[in-house]
Amino acid sequence: MIAKKDIATGVVHGVPEDLRRALISSPAARTAWEDITPLARNEWICWIESAKKLETRNHRIQRTCAELVEGKRRPCCWAGCKHR
Repeated sequence: MIAKKDIATGVVHGVPEDLRRALISSPAARTAWEDITPLARNEWICWIESAKKLETRNHRIQRTCAELVEGKRRPCCWAGCKHR
C-alpha cells in the first residue's frame, strides 16, 4: 500500500482522502498529479473542496483524474484558490 506522504500536496491544501484514493487507483492520473506544480495541485484541491454537494465533489474528483490524464494542468473556468 502507498503511504499517504507519497502523494504530493498543494501549497496551502493537503490532499483529501477521497482524492488520494482516486489518484492511487489511477496510475496515469497520479503520474500527471506528481508532474504539476504545487500551486496547480492547490488549485485542483481547492476546486474539489469548494463543492457544496457530495455529488458535485465526487464528480469533480472524477473530472480531475480524467483531465489530468488528458494533460490539463489546472481546473478550467474557475477563478482559482482564494487561499494562496
